[in-house]
Amino acid sequence: MTTDAQLQEDSDKQQEDPYKEIRPYRDDEVGQVLFDILHDNEFIDAITKYQFPKASKWAGWFLRPVVKQVLAARLSDIDSVEGFQELVSTYMAKMINRSTTKVSCSGIEKLAHDESYLFVSNHRDIAMDPAFVNWMLYHNKMETARIAIGDNLLRKPYVSDLMRLNKSFIVNRSAKGREMMTALTQLSSYIDHSIQTGHSVWIAQREGRAKDGNDRTDPALLKMFYMSQRKQRSFSEMVERLNIVPVSISYELDPCDAAKANELAAKASDGNYVKGEFEDIQSIVRGIVGNKGRVHVAFGDVITGDFQDADALAAEIDRQIYLNYRLQLTNLAASGQETDAEGQALLEQRLEQVTGSARDILKAMYAKPVENFKAAEAELVGMD
Repeated sequence: MTTDAQLQEDSDKQQEDPYKEIRPYRDDEVGQVLFDILHDNEFIDAITKYQFPKASKWAGWFLRPVVKQVLAARLSDIDSVEGFQELVSTYMAKMINRSTTKVSCSGIEKLAHDESYLFVSNHRDIAMDPAFVNWMLYHNKMETARIAIGDNLLRKPYVSDLMRLNKSFIVNRSAKGREMMTALTQLSSYIDHSIQTGHSVWIAQREGRAKDGNDRTDPALLKMFYMSQRKQRSFSEMVERLNIVPVSISYELDPCDAAKANELAAKASDGNYVKGEFEDIQSIVRGIVGNKGRVHVAFGDVITGDFQDADALAAEIDRQIYLNYRLQLTNLAASGQETDAEGQALLEQRLEQVTGSARDILKAMYAKPVENFKAAEAELVGMD
């Protein structure tokens, strides 16, 4: 039974560390978290199956202890978040080498090394969008950003631990009613706290990936930013305070494009689509290991000016994302733009994965960024 003293102790701890349940792990917590992960049989089993998909079926009893021993050796010297991210960077380098033909960046030279920013990014891939942003920051000798991740992706304790070791913080999407308001206010406060204490933040421009290729900022997200500040300052002052930078990430090839197109086709045909239990995890793995072709990360300008409401701010974020989006050969081919044989061949390979209405949906998915770019460009010309 919980005593009054225990309840008071929990309350005191919460006041000392109000973001404990959602924040990334601190350096002094890394050792214990890694110990717990190494002693999580489900984690060891998952790694064994990933590394040895065939052999694990008949020799798992032998392989699991070996995998655990190898992991323990690699993790033994890690005692900080930076150390863990150094390890992650070695795997990231291998992934980039295997799954991309080129990774490029623009706009990062405009960022100050001694500033913290709120990066509001378009969202195409669950894991790789923030990973590529942090890869660029890391190689530009800047502090990596804290990453917002929905609790729907953290069903396994070891997944949550690994993400929080890698500077992720939890967005509580499963809360309902009054709990949701409390969770959103806490999230808003944590984002502001991060920026004010010198830690950049990455967050997607809306909940869920833009499966149809149409990158559009949800004003509700921007209202959330303001929730913890509305009694202290105006909406426009909040915008200045958070140092918001729109980010455009473009993939020449989307490893999850067929799955996205089939899901959208099912929704159009049947009115709904029921996700499999581990479908999000499968999408994460597919996005990491799948061929991405050329990838470009474009950092926009820090947003300044007078913004009276979330709709006006969303429009400016969208404008920068559209204009800075690096149009790939697949985008140009899908939109009917003049392109070489390579773009047409790449697009055709993607279209061959699906049939029926999903084929048209997949093509439109790649064409949408061109449509958005042209609309934003025309609006810019009209303003002149």
